[in-house]
Amino acid sequence: MTFVTTLTLTSGNRHTLEDVVGDIKATAERKGAELKGPHPSPPADYRVPQSKRLDDGETFEPWDYTVYKRTMRIVGHDEVARRTAHREFPDDVHVEVEIEQVTGVGR
Repeated sequence: MTFVTTLTLTSGNRHTLEDVVGDIKATAERKGAELKGPHPSPPADYRVPQSKRLDDGETFEPWDYTVYKRTMRIVGHDEVARRTAHREFPDDVHVEVEIEQVTGVGR
């Protein structure tokens, strides 16, 4: 049985996200782990209205921001996947980890 660990990394800071993804990729290559990705998703643009006060309709300019997303998969190499999932990430990078158990054909 093989485990596939899917990492989904999101951040509003593109440069920090690329640094983290590059570090994970370099570590996986150095350890000989099978890594698929990083697969970029189109950036999501958000626009948030901002009120000056709660009691009237006066507003500031809306706050615009972009969220970037990368998906990576580590196939097998449980130790590399475990260390990657437990490492310290910058505060502005959000990480989701999903583990899937894959069985061979005929099992």
